[in-house]
Amino acid sequence: MTSPAAAFTPIQIGPLKLRNRFIKSATNEGMAKGGVPSKALVEHHRRMAAGGAAMTTVAYCSVSADGRTFEDQVSLDRPSLPHLRALTDAVHREDGAACAQITHGGAFTFLPKLSSGSPFSSSGGFNAAGVLSGRFFKTAMRRGDMDRIAAEFVAGARLAREAGFDAVEIHMGHGYLLSQFISPRYNRRRDEYGGDAAQRTRYPAEILQRVLDAVGGELAVTCKICVTEGYKGGAGPAEAVEVAKVLERSGAHLLVLSGGMNVEAPWAIFGSNMPAAAVESVQSPIIKIATRMMRLWEPKLSFHEMYFLEHSRQVRAAVRMPLAYLGGAKSIAGVGQAMQDGFDCVVMGRALIHDPGLVNKFARGEATVSGCTACNECVAQMYTPGGTRCVLTQDANPELNRIPGAA
Repeated sequence: MTSPAAAFTPIQIGPLKLRNRFIKSATNEGMAKGGVPSKALVEHHRRMAAGGAAMTTVAYCSVSADGRTFEDQVSLDRPSLPHLRALTDAVHREDGAACAQITHGGAFTFLPKLSSGSPFSSSGGFNAAGVLSGRFFKTAMRRGDMDRIAAEFVAGARLAREAGFDAVEIHMGHGYLLSQFISPRYNRRRDEYGGDAAQRTRYPAEILQRVLDAVGGELAVTCKICVTEGYKGGAGPAEAVEVAKVLERSGAHLLVLSGGMNVEAPWAIFGSNMPAAAVESVQSPIIKIATRMMRLWEPKLSFHEMYFLEHSRQVRAAVRMPLAYLGGAKSIAGVGQAMQDGFDCVVMGRALIHDPGLVNKFARGEATVSGCTACNECVAQMYTPGGTRCVLTQDANPELNRIPGAA
């Protein structure tokens, strides 16, 4: 049996060497008001590195203005660079690595204006994700659109490198644009980018290859995928296996295995329901309405640790490339299980939001399990003035969230 001690050993991910196997997952922070990365965002990620995580992932760095889902998100552009550099410098001072999650929302967007009119997706037609934003239809991407957005991913990766990031995570899950190509419910194309799971992964794999060509010699290039979309008619682990095989052949340095979809199955992402109190704390009227509606049809779930383990094991058995387990790891026993099952890294979100110092406490034997209760109120905090925080252990600090990161 593999010891949890393996999680505290270094690992090479492409050109990047991590000091241990713990990665802070990308969890939307709400700390870029008006698109400007804030001091709160810098401090949030600095604390993750100081607490022992080998790498911390900055959530949802959009590759273009149209690629954002909300206005208060980071865009990988020139104005953001000094603030993102302040973040990566702070992480590096704590001997950690910083990863930028690069993505495009596609049809899942709540922006008031888009330069394209209707949002792009793999296929056109009715846009379920756009009901609340008034965008009832989406536009199927043509070859020119695909080339332009692929170029935006490359430019975003290069800007991430310039900002001092050590890695980029290409988001291919949770219902964003590249996930809309992979998902059988979204992708109805009849060309070479539609069909079986491998064909549906063709465009995401093209973007991966272009990003690797641009920055893969200097940055770790990882991909986040779904091992299950979590709802009837969505992709499951058998399709995730085929996706992983394509991305392995395309040269990804690491896959982060997640699950769930923002619109169809958000509860699956967290392995538990959103409490009513968390829903009512949301200040955005649109998000509050959307979350209330989701609660009407979501199944009743009780959190259990390692809730994606069985799905992820199927991917582990099918590929040889490095894989990172994500999904409810919160104890040293869970970490040991991931190591025993052959996963190369463990990705943690809520447990590290609850206590950014948890990895160091695990290493010193001061803790064996996180105090996180999976109440999910931290998720709703993204939409509050102070941004994401654990309501059990941290006070809101909206003032810090109003100060630009490089100020």
